[in-house]
Amino acid sequence: MSHQKPNLPHKVCPICERPFYWRKKWQRDWENVKYCSKRCASKRRSSMRHND
Repeated sequence: MSHQKPNLPHKVCPICERPFYWRKKWQRDWENVKYCSKRCASKRRSSMRHND
């Protein structure tokens, strides 16, 4: 049996297009969180460099 936490806010990652849910470590900065993981954030940075 898994523990389910109802009604957590979520967003969709613009890189992998998967939903990700609020985490306590993002509590103070949730409005500015855009990516689900460091991996997606680094993919975004590397793709921006290649577009120049």
